[in-house]
Amino acid sequence: MSPETLVKLSTTAPFSTAEFDEYVMTTYARFPLTLVRGSGSHVWDDQGREYLDFVAGIATCTLGHAHPAMIAAVTEQAQTLVHVSNLYYNTPQGELAKWLVEHSCADRAFFCNSGAEANEAAIKLARKYAHTVRNITNPIIITANASFHGRTLATITATGQPKYQQNFSPLVPGFHYVPYNDAEALKNTIAQLDQSEPQVAAIMLEGLQGEGGVRPGDLAYFQTVRQLCDEKGILLIMDEVQVGMGRSGKLWGYENLGIEPDIFTSAKGLGGGIPIGAMLCKSHCNVFNPGDHASTFGGNPFACAVALAVCHTIENENLLAHVQARGEQLRAGLTQLAHKFPRLILEVRGWGLICGLELSADSNFTAADIVKVAIQEGVLLVPAGLKVLRFVPPLIVTAEEIDRALVAVDRALTLLS
Repeated sequence: MSPETLVKLSTTAPFSTAEFDEYVMTTYARFPLTLVRGSGSHVWDDQGREYLDFVAGIATCTLGHAHPAMIAAVTEQAQTLVHVSNLYYNTPQGELAKWLVEHSCADRAFFCNSGAEANEAAIKLARKYAHTVRNITNPIIITANASFHGRTLATITATGQPKYQQNFSPLVPGFHYVPYNDAEALKNTIAQLDQSEPQVAAIMLEGLQGEGGVRPGDLAYFQTVRQLCDEKGILLIMDEVQVGMGRSGKLWGYENLGIEPDIFTSAKGLGGGIPIGAMLCKSHCNVFNPGDHASTFGGNPFACAVALAVCHTIENENLLAHVQARGEQLRAGLTQLAHKFPRLILEVRGWGLICGLELSADSNFTAADIVKVAIQEGVLLVPAGLKVLRFVPPLIVTAEEIDRALVAVDRALTLLS
């Protein structure tokens, strides 16, 4: 059966939203939109209507939809070897690990299926390092308020947002929260926690807080964090799940801050839409032994081959320079909107192609309200909290597509104001 026939079958008999809601748990507040096909930065619904996709699976579809490099990798690997146990070696996993290590500060890679799993692996690695290297009995990991690190019990505990933790207690012990970008608060917290004996095992931060409102880290703050970690033997973990893989205009978000982490995590854009996660670390904290951690599907040949195609495309097509240029265009356009609607827009911020437009307290509508209007204008956007509109298009987005998105937001603000 040809790909064209498969597309035709999927669009002629759509599964209704009523049927969907009858069988699927309502863990998402879904917009009333059924998407059936994508190409580049565009998607189509079951009615044949086209949309400009500035959600990209929430910063996941790095190369957009139906990119030739991904199609080739999917087709070839599906015809070769999809999955084998990690009881054996497989070449795509080794090649992907090599590429990631050679293009980062890391020395080793562990593969899993998602950002939450990658962060779980980082948490376990930091705890084992604390126990076996630093002799810490009850290790504490410091994270930031308004952070987001995943939906497992450990990672929602690491997440500094109570709304994600409500009704899931008892939470996992061993986490402490500090304000983001506040060096003095961090210094004081470490001093208090380590007052009688060392307890702080790691500091886990996003270089730019995505779900927390698209808030970039301050250069001076992260320089201080790195210095504190070096002085006290604390591990620095960087959560690169949303901001990594070129989205910031650099391959890794930490490169924008002039520091190197001991451990960092990746997922989302790593596979361009195929589920894969990775936890990477430097040699000095590589304390996992056989049996310490595992993942049935992690690092399987299929996911790794596709992720490797994404990596090679970012490199071969010079997408980092493209992301920088299109990100500057997007922020310049959003800044113009801020000047046009000074009462409604508080701030424009971001790196590369992860940008946020924060609404002011005077606006009597939310970011989700703008998203709903933008859908009618044929543009898909995503909130990052109540008052922040997030822009995370595919890294291949064109100048014309960014202009179209800006027009849609302009119209939405005009209609809502």
